[in-house]
Amino acid sequence: MASKPSSLIFLILVFVSITLTLFVLSMKPKRVTNNIFQLDKRKPTWFNVIEKNIDYKRIKVGVVNINPRLDFDDISVYEQLEALYPQVEYVSIDFDHVDENLKWKDLFPTWIDEDEKYGHPKCIDLPMPIWESYRDVNVIVAKVPCGKGNKDVFMLQVNLVVANLAVESGWVMEFDSYEPVYVVFVGSCSPMVDIFRCDDLLFHESNEFWVYKPDLVSLRQKMLMPFGTCQLAPSYAEKGNEVWRVSYISQSPTTLKYNYTIHVPKLAYVTVLHSSEAYVCGAIALAQSILRTNKNDTLQFSNISYTRDLILLADKSIGHKSIKGLKSAGWKIKRIQRIVNPFAQKGTYNEWNYSKLRIWQLTMYDKIIFLDSDLLVLKNIDHFFSYPQLSAAPNDFTLFNSGLMVIEPSMCMFEELMNTTLNVKSCNGGDQGFLNEVFTWWHRLPTKVNYLKSFEVNNNNNNNEVILEDLYVMRYLGLKPWMCYRDYDCNWDMKELHVFASDLAHKMWWKVYDTMPQELQGYCGLTQKMDDRIMQRRKRARNANLTDEHWNIEIKDHRRKHYRS
Repeated sequence: MASKPSSLIFLILVFVSITLTLFVLSMKPKRVTNNIFQLDKRKPTWFNVIEKNIDYKRIKVGVVNINPRLDFDDISVYEQLEALYPQVEYVSIDFDHVDENLKWKDLFPTWIDEDEKYGHPKCIDLPMPIWESYRDVNVIVAKVPCGKGNKDVFMLQVNLVVANLAVESGWVMEFDSYEPVYVVFVGSCSPMVDIFRCDDLLFHESNEFWVYKPDLVSLRQKMLMPFGTCQLAPSYAEKGNEVWRVSYISQSPTTLKYNYTIHVPKLAYVTVLHSSEAYVCGAIALAQSILRTNKNDTLQFSNISYTRDLILLADKSIGHKSIKGLKSAGWKIKRIQRIVNPFAQKGTYNEWNYSKLRIWQLTMYDKIIFLDSDLLVLKNIDHFFSYPQLSAAPNDFTLFNSGLMVIEPSMCMFEELMNTTLNVKSCNGGDQGFLNEVFTWWHRLPTKVNYLKSFEVNNNNNNNEVILEDLYVMRYLGLKPWMCYRDYDCNWDMKELHVFASDLAHKMWWKVYDTMPQELQGYCGLTQKMDDRIMQRRKRARNANLTDEHWNIEIKDHRRKHYRS
């Protein structure tokens, strides 16, 4: 009987001991790492996305622009990484921040010495990490700086650090190919669409994070571009052959040596006609000029043939007769519905010019060179297909001219552009201003690729005008050649348009016209209304006694004898 009280006392002591032990443990501070971060054992959602896709047992994360000593919100990122140890290791990517006095216009100047008369143009360096220290990273977590708009140099630097780190870390030298690298952007500000494509986006949680699996071959080409338009974009049809390189079926280095396929890019020249038939003649001449400078139906490169289609997007305003002529000129026709510019006034020139955004829907092509239908190709431009999106010639200030662009079709990019039209107003009211708001990091093509027929000073004598030699493409600003008599550039008939007047450029267009089949020339005929309009301008020029005296030139244009209906 004496053993029962003893047993009860023993049980009570054990219970009290366990209770005290649990109490002491509960009072013990949680483990602190670096005296800053507290452990959070929950896996972040972005990591779950990567875990489903990644094949590696070892994961090493490079952390970019996340500093809890400067931003309290950054602590949670390190807490999440600490919670993933030992499955995950991480390293902070060190780099010097760009000089805060450096402005966007310093990287994207209006003019550079393209002909190198005074020396080779150079860009200001943006500090980058020492890549050799971080080549074993296979996941990158970064935060894009906010608050200074979409033309902030530090924002660009962070995006470029992340992109370059992904390329440097993923490259497998032995096979000259890539292992996958995953990129996570955390915070409320999104990465630059110019660098990180929506097609590579695996998961996005609004204003919290973006998870990408970048196409590193495509990204590498972009990282070989200059930091800005302070230098011409180099040609990779000659250097690196990036766009034409082999695309492997598997990204695993153990299989790359034996398992690959050749991806032949699908390419197209594209233009758009909408709202009226006023530019049908221009589009016909454009097609003929492209074909005239492309004597071979296929582009040969590295013993591989590449075809280039001619695609014309037309809305319902382009009638059956015009469609017949456009097809005869070489265009393949795709019907579209117009896209309204939500900020344009009804009935104005800019009301429907967002229809150009439809070119991003042409996802059957890998690359497109878009040309407005008032352009004329004078020299073969096939090799510009090798440039990345978005490549274009300069316009003014920090802007590119959207009359000729190298783009990469993408449905998600089209959808993003459409969503952006509702929130972002064009800086000039048209598609060019809008696209410059979206694609701020663009690549500079030579001015000769889209030469604007515009002169800084008014020419009183067209014989003294100077047009650059060896042009690739001429852009006909002002009144178009087919809207004038072929005898002279009718921009001379209006003093305010003298800045666009050039008889030499005018003759260049008509030279192409003369090579066109007669049935196509008919689409460039005069109407009675067009003739009356030209004569009225000539009369006003005569009454104003404009000193160039083009109004006094005898008109011999044979089109006046047979008006187009």
